[in-house]
Amino acid sequence: MDSTHTPTGRPPAHRLVVLPFRKSLEIAYQSLKVRFFRSLITTASLVLAVSFLSFVNVGNDIANGFLATGDPERRQSLIQAGYDLGETDTRVEENPKQRWLVILSLMVCVVGIVNAQLMAVTERFREIGTMKCLGALDRFVLRLFLLEAGMQGIVGAAVGAAGGAVFAFANGLLRFGAATFQAAPWPEVLASVAAATAAGCLLSLVGVLYPALVAAKMAPVEAMRVEQ
Repeated sequence: MDSTHTPTGRPPAHRLVVLPFRKSLEIAYQSLKVRFFRSLITTASLVLAVSFLSFVNVGNDIANGFLATGDPERRQSLIQAGYDLGETDTRVEENPKQRWLVILSLMVCVVGIVNAQLMAVTERFREIGTMKCLGALDRFVLRLFLLEAGMQGIVGAAVGAAGGAVFAFANGLLRFGAATFQAAPWPEVLASVAAATAAGCLLSLVGVLYPALVAAKMAPVEAMRVEQ
C-alpha cells in the first residue's frame, strides 16, 4: 500500500492550526508586553523620525497661514524668521535641505526597525519553531509579526506626529507670538498630522516585512536546534 494514502485510498488529511484574527491580535499584544523595553527602543526611533516629519510639515502650514492673510508685516516676519520667500511667492514649500533631512531620518528609522526585528527573530527561534511544530502555517507567523509592527507603528506614529505638531506650534509662538494660532490653517495642520501618522505606520510595516518573511520561512526543526 502506498504510504502516502490512507486505507481508503484517499490522501491523508493534514492537521492545521487556524486561529481567529482576534487570537492572533492577543498573541501579538502579549509578545510586545514581554519584550516591552526592546519594543520601546524600536518605537522611539519611529517617534523621532515621524516627529521631525510632522514638525517640518506643520511649520510650513503655519507659515502658509501667515501668507494667506495677505498682511505685508506677517510676510516680512516670515522672511526675518528665515523663510526664503520671493516677491511673488504665495506658499512655503519644503526646501531641498529639509527634504533630504526628512528622507534621511526616515531611512535611518527603517534601518533601525529592520535591525531590531531581525534581532527579535533570532531571539525567538525556539518560539517560532514550537509554533510551527504545533501546526502554525507560514502565513500565521507572518501575520503575527505584521500585527506587532502595526501596533508599534500606530502608537509610535501617532505620538510622533502629535509631538511634532506641538513643537511646531511652540516654535511658532516663540517666533510670531499668539498670532500663530490665529493664522494656522487647521484643516491643513490636521492633514499633515494624519499624513505623518500614516507614513509612520507604513515605515513600521516596511521595516518588519523582511524579518517577518525570514521568520515565516524558517524550518521548524532547524529553529528548535538553535541553542539559546
